[in-house]
Amino acid sequence: MNSRAVCLSLLLAASAISAAPAMAQAIPPYVSAAVGDAARPEADSKRDADRKPAESVAFAGVKPGDSVLELLGSGGYYTRILSKTVGPKGHVYTTVPEAMMAARPTAADGLKALAADPGYSNISVLVQPDGSPSAPVPVDMVWTSLNYHDLENPGPFGAGDLAAFNKAVFAALKPGGTFLVIDHAAAPGSGITATRTLHRIDPDVVKKDVTAAGFTFAGSSDVLKKADDDYTAHSTDKDTQFIFKFTKPR
Repeated sequence: MNSRAVCLSLLLAASAISAAPAMAQAIPPYVSAAVGDAARPEADSKRDADRKPAESVAFAGVKPGDSVLELLGSGGYYTRILSKTVGPKGHVYTTVPEAMMAARPTAADGLKALAADPGYSNISVLVQPDGSPSAPVPVDMVWTSLNYHDLENPGPFGAGDLAAFNKAVFAALKPGGTFLVIDHAAAPGSGITATRTLHRIDPDVVKKDVTAAGFTFAGSSDVLKKADDDYTAHSTDKDTQFIFKFTKPR
């Protein structure tokens, strides 16, 4: 090998070495701290290996001081993480469906107890129709994880009119704001045929629906893709999930 080739090899090796720490630092420290918060329930932490919350929140771009409207916060898995990520100068509004409250009046008790905890005082619980999400003020981000497919279905999580739902999300955001969607992926080309049976949805349907409301598709992450998923099983934490980021034009 001549001297020029040797120099080139050394430079490439040095670049690889220097790049490794940069990749390790891709998750901001405030996100790592939120995910590593000792106050999180053990049941939540056990799901982290499959759900990869640090990578997901980092991709979304949530940061201290942000206001987030979390749709269908349910068990509070991401509610806690988002609360700690945005910090005391930020706020998380998490929603509970009116229809669910009518059927089960205690449905919001867990989230209300979380919001009453002094450690999570930046959380507000909003009971509202799924089809028309809103927050008291324009927000930096609207977040929905593992439930967009439910909006297609009848029942307490259904939105009825998805076009109107996405337009309401658009209206809830500040100009330049982000709509982050994580959901269980159905087979390409399957449309909404698996939303009730497998609780999965074709990612292309989501992309088409959301961009039709005026959003710009801003990117996706494959961090939750599973190579061995054949898209035929009922949704779990271990299946392939897509992460889509959309932005509202400024």
